Amino acid sequence: MTTYKRSHIMDIANEQVLQTWAKEKVAPQLKPGDVLLLDGDLGAGKTSFTKGLAAGLGIDKPVKSPTFTIIREYQQGRLPLYHMDIYRLEDGGVEDLGLEEYFEGDGVSVVEWPEFLGLAMPDAYLMIHIVKDENIDEARHVSFTAKGSRFESLALAIEA
Repeated sequence: MTTYKRSHIMDIANEQVLQTWAKEKVAPQLKPGDVLLLDGDLGAGKTSFTKGLAAGLGIDKPVKSPTFTIIREYQQGRLPLYHMDIYRLEDGGVEDLGLEEYFEGDGVSVVEWPEFLGLAMPDAYLMIHIVKDENIDEARHVSFTAKGSRFESLALAIEA
């Protein structure tokens, strides 16, 4: 399986632009079984991205960070959205959650803090790296790492 990596794709002015990009550019491209891994420090915009994605999928419920619940499910959109935050599992336990059922299921899985997936890391995915700008507090830089041909195609479609 191939890995596609672009170190710098785009600059995002603020959270509203990040949400709009997720809603208008990313969400329409998604298919059942897609896995998006969101990489970025605290406050980088991972949950903001997911809010935009949910809106683009037609989900009108408020999207909240799943930090304490680990997984939040939103069923009412074009595709189900499974929003996961596994930060609290940095010391282990991810393998016991059965995440592969979500990853291989009928919806879109969005995972915050994917570095803690360990053995539960899916075989194919699109990792979206969100980095805060060093000089402008609101600004972000976004890049991708895609593993697998489906996600290479997705990366190319959403970067344009």
